Amino acid sequence: MMSFPGTSFPSLPPGGGDPRQVATVVNRMNQGKLNCTGELTLSAAQSSTTVSDPRAGVGSTILLIPLTPSAAAEQAAGGLYLSARANGSFVVGHADTAQADRRFGYAIIG
Repeated sequence: MMSFPGTSFPSLPPGGGDPRQVATVVNRMNQGKLNCTGELTLSAAQSSTTVSDPRAGVGSTILLIPLTPSAAAEQAAGGLYLSARANGSFVVGHADTAQADRRFGYAIIG
């Protein structure tokens, strides 16, 4: 069984796997263990943050969840947006502040 680079999540080879490998992957998915999440910290003193993630694509939807009070305040202020998507990365637009603790969890769908 293969793993996604940088994670311990099993994935199947392009040609498929044996029944046990398929069952392992499907059972993890049924338990909500999807390999589509990560964390980012917004860049301080800049108005955008680029995230490199090979799972991202041009048509991906990126969901952000604040993990710190500063991140929640940033999201509540309404200036947080996805400014670009590309194969292998995405860019989050945000306020240009000195705060260095604006951490978010993210999920990539599609």
